[in-house]
Amino acid sequence: MMIVLAMVLAVLSAGLHVYIWLLESFWWTGRARGVFGTTSEEAEATRDLAFNQGFYNLFLAIIALSGVGFLAAGSLGIGAALALAGTGSMLAAAVTLVASDPSRGRAALTQGLLPFLTVVTTVIALLL
Repeated sequence: MMIVLAMVLAVLSAGLHVYIWLLESFWWTGRARGVFGTTSEEAEATRDLAFNQGFYNLFLAIIALSGVGFLAAGSLGIGAALALAGTGSMLAAAVTLVASDPSRGRAALTQGLLPFLTVVTTVIALLL
């Protein structure tokens, strides 16, 4: 049962990071300005960097979803390793964000809460 909860949390974590990918890679100078609080000048100046950064979020989501796929297929070791690699990296990015700029605590919490819950739940499931 705990591994099913971990899988659900991993899917939710991945979904959030796919949304972040869309914001950073495609909606950076539009919708994302309101989310990230940037001016049009800042958004234009950082557009290429945001595009690249967005794809990091997509790749982490793909890794986490691959883990869920392996878990669903019964490969506990491979699935857990991939799910933990993807969501653990998401969590590490959130910690890095708040460590580099404490004023980004809310963003880091938004970005890191689901991955944190996934990591904790996955580890507990593996220990049971």
